[in-house]
Amino acid sequence: MTSVVVVGDVMVDVVVRVVAPFAHASDTPSSITTAPGGAAANQAVWMARAGAQPMLVAAVGRDAFGDAARSTLSAEGVDVALMGIADAPTGVVVALVEPDGQRSMLTDRGANLTLRPQGVERAAEALRDGAHLHVSGYSLFDEPSRAAGLRAIELARESGATFSVDGCSAGPLAALGAERFLGWTQGARFLFCNVEECEVLAGPGDPAERARTLTSGAEEVVVTLGAAGVVVVLEDGTVERVGALSTQASDTTGAGDAFSGTYLARRLSGATARDALELGALAAARCVSEPGARAWR
Repeated sequence: MTSVVVVGDVMVDVVVRVVAPFAHASDTPSSITTAPGGAAANQAVWMARAGAQPMLVAAVGRDAFGDAARSTLSAEGVDVALMGIADAPTGVVVALVEPDGQRSMLTDRGANLTLRPQGVERAAEALRDGAHLHVSGYSLFDEPSRAAGLRAIELARESGATFSVDGCSAGPLAALGAERFLGWTQGARFLFCNVEECEVLAGPGDPAERARTLTSGAEEVVVTLGAAGVVVVLEDGTVERVGALSTQASDTTGAGDAFSGTYLARRLSGATARDALELGALAAARCVSEPGARAWR
């Protein structure tokens, strides 16, 4: 079983499904649910479902949300022994889901901002023993947690471990700057991004051609295209594509995490890029068919 050290965020998703036209400064009928979330935590869950053995390096608060997050992750097969407990509230994101399934997010990272290099040092032994490192871009975006994300990559390089990184969100990625992000993540085995993040990193244009330029810094670049599917450019220049599976989208929250977690777990276990793409697309389709980032099992 492939071991993966995952560094990044744990969040609580407050999902607001708008069921009528939005009424500014007034009431809008909505359906509101609470679900576990966070890009790194979601990816770790889908990795476990795909057969990997993930260890999550993150931080939650000393509160009911934090207790629930640790319990839920552990029940999914994610090793939470490396997770810290902070004197700060567990992170919360309010996801506004429109009738077509698209979502916008309002984020308070909370305890995630307390993650420090000392927290990732505890993963050093696992990396020396051959674990793969996956770093969520969110850990690099904000100054308080950035040193932890950078230290994790440094530890991987020092131990000879492979590592991967996820672009996570176009807005914060643009604010950080492509040059800094690509410089910090040079030598990644896998780079994951959606089409908007790909444009931030490599400029506008055909996603496959833009991804090809990014293989100068990462061996394998995977770009999710929403309803258009996924494209991956391999180290030798080979391009693989799959279309998105036809499904009624209930909520697109976590679809990219479901895909990348599944794809990474399968590739690390020896699957071909094509097989990993197809399994990742299936996971994403199952994810969007129900509300929440981890609803399907």
